[in-house]
Amino acid sequence: MYFLESQRDAGRGTRQKRQPRLSSRATEKKNMKAIDAHAHGEPKPAKGRCSKTGKKRLVSSSKVSHNEFRKSLIDAMKDTGVEIELRNTVYHWLRSHKYPPIVKEPLLYLRKAQAQWEKRIHKSLNSMAAEIKVSLSQMRTPEDRQEMHDKWNELSVYDIDLSQYRPVYAPKDFLEVLMWLRSPNYKPIDGLVSWEFIHLPFKVKNLKDLMKLYSEITRGESLMGIDPDGKATQYQNIIGERTTLGEKVISCSHAPVTQEFLKRGAPRSLRAKLWAQVLGAEVTPVLRKYWMGLKGLVMQYDLMVDKLIIKDVQLTASNDHQYFVFEDVLYQVMLCFSRDSAVIEVFNHSSASPLHGVLRGKASNVENTVIYPPSGVIPFHGFTMYATPFCYLYDDPAELYFVFRAFYLRYWFRLHEVSSHPQGILSLCLLYERLLYKHEQQLWLHFKRHQVQPVRLTFKWIMRAFSGHLPPEQVLYLWDMILGYDSMEILPLLAVNILSLRKDNLLSVNTMQNFESVLADLSSIHVMPIIQMCLLNYEKELNNSGLLQANNSKFPYGYPGFTNQMESSWLTSTIANSSTATWMNEQQNESEKSKINLENLGSASSTSSSSSTHLSKNDPSPITITGTTSTVVTTMTVTKS
Repeated sequence: MYFLESQRDAGRGTRQKRQPRLSSRATEKKNMKAIDAHAHGEPKPAKGRCSKTGKKRLVSSSKVSHNEFRKSLIDAMKDTGVEIELRNTVYHWLRSHKYPPIVKEPLLYLRKAQAQWEKRIHKSLNSMAAEIKVSLSQMRTPEDRQEMHDKWNELSVYDIDLSQYRPVYAPKDFLEVLMWLRSPNYKPIDGLVSWEFIHLPFKVKNLKDLMKLYSEITRGESLMGIDPDGKATQYQNIIGERTTLGEKVISCSHAPVTQEFLKRGAPRSLRAKLWAQVLGAEVTPVLRKYWMGLKGLVMQYDLMVDKLIIKDVQLTASNDHQYFVFEDVLYQVMLCFSRDSAVIEVFNHSSASPLHGVLRGKASNVENTVIYPPSGVIPFHGFTMYATPFCYLYDDPAELYFVFRAFYLRYWFRLHEVSSHPQGILSLCLLYERLLYKHEQQLWLHFKRHQVQPVRLTFKWIMRAFSGHLPPEQVLYLWDMILGYDSMEILPLLAVNILSLRKDNLLSVNTMQNFESVLADLSSIHVMPIIQMCLLNYEKELNNSGLLQANNSKFPYGYPGFTNQMESSWLTSTIANSSTATWMNEQQNESEKSKINLENLGSASSTSSSSSTHLSKNDPSPITITGTTSTVVTTMTVTKS
């Protein structure tokens, strides 16, 4: 019995219902070329959009003179917007081609770990299909197709039995895999195996490096999300200043300028346009037609992952009082995402590989080998939370979809794969542990004394980019920083600061369940004040300890993010009088007043820890990777037993 049901079997021999290849490896290049550049999220400016024919007309127009061809052509390109279009195209091309596609993962033991992890996922998916006795892919019946069409805008009332479906895996299952990774080149001196990530031989930033990266925050500049009524130089408040400047940035339509603007946060009214602009995901008529094509594929084909997506929406967004109203649009976006073959391009620079299978009744060759699902991404418990915050920005599902897809292709795919990439989940967890070990040693020793791994407390935050844990507005501010600095390293930095903020409560408990209870509610957390206060306080420590003077030889123009004119007294008074310090003092006072009753801690439990997955039920054993020199076959044919 082969991996996918052939369309001839699904259609009972009807010749009209022939199985289309969802994403054949032989025709994959042809399909990718057939998709317009805009289908991949490449931008065009808001005005001055010119086709290839239009550019030829520009050269031959009266605006370009023969005598001063170069100067007149440049001026004409500026006037018509072609210059901005070319700049944005180069910018997005460079962002998506940072690394050569040949090198997916340089470390052999991580390639082996990813391959074994994928085999477990694929085995779990196939065993679930065999247990429930459903096909992984088949044509929808005319009745089902009509019902799906009628209820497209209210899919929450779409009647389907999901009682036998479970998430393929959850973040806790993925964490178990990561915790068992061992480098063959690493041997502890004492002979004991560490149960943290610190033993991984990866280079990650320290707090000084993060201060240099987030220099605008370190300098104490006014940020959105701290004091909306704060004073501005030429405006009534900071919101008025940022809104006026943001409108100019949008009219400029230049992606690098937009990215720079986002470093200090975006106003609510402009965030949707700014994100679409910096990601190159502005919806054009071509993209809207592409969206309708994805919708047609949802109507036509019934995939098993559809049930997993619907189940995940019900378990996560539908149970969240901040997102349940967006249930219908989330169904649309996630179902279309599973059919989008343009997502496959992410595997060119990812350590992961999509699931391959052979059509039933066909010979096992390249022509009959397909990728399942067409996007290549198998949803897990909480996958929907990558898309939920966008619901607060976009009313149009098409606009929401393409911004979400661009975000996933640039950032989120690295949060659920085994990779040594600096922005990968391994490096982020390692950064979190090293920051905690270096700057919160009392907490670190407290966790270790009670045999609690610190990463288990915050892994779900980092893997979901805090979506579903922080209030939506704070998540959007956090994602502003990710886009503005093109880095996800702010996630572990925020996680460490939250633990520091709840330090007293954490030190008063001593079990894993109680630790999770202390960190269960993050509704009072404000992202921007916490991050800025952390960096400002550390800079103050450096200044008081004289480390800045010691580093003057290395940084002749002053320490990055700290001007030579800044004196200790000025910095101290700024911190003492800032709205950030006021907010932090209020949070600390509130924390002191609301000391947790230790007798009632046992009743609280986190959602992710109580969720049951098909992977943990069938194969609870961890993956142990040892150092060998055998090669890894990343492309494999998977059949359903």
